[in-house]
Amino acid sequence: MPAANANAKTVAAPEGTFLHWLERNALRCPDKVFIHSIDQDKSITHGEMFALCRCIARYLEGRGIKAKDRVALLANNSLDHLAVYLGVLAYGATICTINVEMNQTYFDRILRAVGARLLLFERGLGLERLADEVPGEWLALGEWQRDGGDGFFADLDPTPPARSITPVSTRHDIAAIYYTSGTESEPKGVVCTFAELYDNIEPTADAFGLTADDRVLDFRSFNWVSAQSLSVLGPLCKGATLLLARKFSHRRYFDWVRTHKATIGVNNPTTINMLVNRPVGIKGADVPHLRFLTSSSAPLMVEDWKAFEKMYGIPVAQGYGTSETIWIAGSNETTRRLGSVGKPLTYQHVRIVDDDGKGVPPGEIGAVEVGREPDNEYCYLASDGTIHVKARGRLRTGDLGFCDKEGYLYLSGRTKDLIIRGGVNIAPVEIDNLIQELAAVAEVGTVGVPDRIYGEEVVVYIAPKSGAALSAEAVRAHCQRRLPDFKMPKEILFVDTLPKTARGKLDRQALAAAWKRSHGLVPRSGNNDL
Repeated sequence: MPAANANAKTVAAPEGTFLHWLERNALRCPDKVFIHSIDQDKSITHGEMFALCRCIARYLEGRGIKAKDRVALLANNSLDHLAVYLGVLAYGATICTINVEMNQTYFDRILRAVGARLLLFERGLGLERLADEVPGEWLALGEWQRDGGDGFFADLDPTPPARSITPVSTRHDIAAIYYTSGTESEPKGVVCTFAELYDNIEPTADAFGLTADDRVLDFRSFNWVSAQSLSVLGPLCKGATLLLARKFSHRRYFDWVRTHKATIGVNNPTTINMLVNRPVGIKGADVPHLRFLTSSSAPLMVEDWKAFEKMYGIPVAQGYGTSETIWIAGSNETTRRLGSVGKPLTYQHVRIVDDDGKGVPPGEIGAVEVGREPDNEYCYLASDGTIHVKARGRLRTGDLGFCDKEGYLYLSGRTKDLIIRGGVNIAPVEIDNLIQELAAVAEVGTVGVPDRIYGEEVVVYIAPKSGAALSAEAVRAHCQRRLPDFKMPKEILFVDTLPKTARGKLDRQALAAAWKRSHGLVPRSGNNDL
């Protein structure tokens, strides 16, 4: 497929659009690799991606797809997946990325709510059966090749349109619908406008220090907006390169870093802890091009953070966001601060507020609240296909935290996980961080459980490291040195491992439920005991 005309002098696509970024990069660096798929051993340049997205736009136009019409993308990480994602955004229709594995219980219900005109699916995921049940035009995604490819790509005219393409959408049209993992209840369809998505990208890239010279390695599911915005739209914005893996591999991760000369590795606490608990023989000096690793999706315990950097000599920088608001804060190797998720993005207008919505002083824990614009609506797609507004203007993220005097944001837990003992708020992450200091501790999870006198009491679950000796008395003695009496654990329980959500986060609700079952407060069912 031909690249864009590198001799053109001006960008024809309207500013403020994803198509503008695609065309600009095609003019500046047409032969530079934009995405390299490690598993497929296949690359696409910036020039090729612009040309391909124009072909996808012509295809959608020919199908009569307009702004607000929906295209469902049902596939795992691949170069082809991201080409369609970018092509739909560039054209101006609504892209719906749905994680097939994590949402399979509700999959047919989700698809009916989405009501997509076009559904592109990856072969081998068992989705063919739904083609006769869910309305819409179903096509196998297939693979892009420079000579055309198969599946969906075989239906494209490989010659880019002679005329320029103008996106059919406005800033306030819906750019994307993506689904939460649904670990507590039915997944929620988060609705995101072009303004919300586009406006988040450059501030996020700047917060993480992303430049045109970077090669970003990411293995997270690109059905989640956090991976989409940081690792594909960020490099698109800056003219950088994405190194795409299908899944994390403990054995091969640093081989990828070294072979492909990654400069930023995007991670989460689970993978960082895996690398700590099962060390690999590498140091930062062995991969001098690697600037830092990121960590997001859940708080990284300070002791785990310290342990990784001591073991590997590679800096870790945290970031923070939500599905509803995309990225909220970020940091890089020069702006990071131990325990902090970085400084909030200015345009998000982050505030830490009390129960009455009043701002609290630096250092005081409160609810994290954001608000892009006074009239911005934060919306969900309901199971019946209607769009519901969750909040206008400002949104409580559900996280607790505080800002220090220099503006760095620290998270201390989720509002739903907050322990209220005798009317006093206790953040479980504070206790987790303290206990994690003990060398024998692999994992720790603090929860609140019912108490007749205080309303709730503090209970701690600990998974010791393999072969390590640890007693409740030793843990209690460690806590007594730093915690006031009202925060002291009432019970300390040892387990082999702690439950995780589908996205690898500590599942405190499962811990609390296990405690209730063990104390006869809820019926036992199945094999849910720890």
